[in-house]
Amino acid sequence: MAKGVAVLNSSEGVTGTIFFTQEGDGVTTVSGTVSGLKPGLHGFHVHALGDTTNGCMSTGPHFNPDGKTHGAPEDANRHAGDLGNITVGDDGTATFTITD
Repeated sequence: MAKGVAVLNSSEGVTGTIFFTQEGDGVTTVSGTVSGLKPGLHGFHVHALGDTTNGCMSTGPHFNPDGKTHGAPEDANRHAGDLGNITVGDDGTATFTITD
């Protein structure tokens, strides 16, 4: 089993922890909680680089090992890092599990 974690802590007050797990060559499960966002839908995607020294400018493009075009999770042709939207509640928090 492969596992990874991303810890979020921005100067704008966005915090969270996101876990990635994959069993063999199977699907990847992405789960976590993010707080400090405005209520509503927020696009959720994985970038190619984990470098946040310059905000989104240093994270690189969406994770796209197959060289596909941008798309929604239900599209056959999409970046592997395009994971759709997460829903943030009135308290500014989103808790989610995405299997892809």
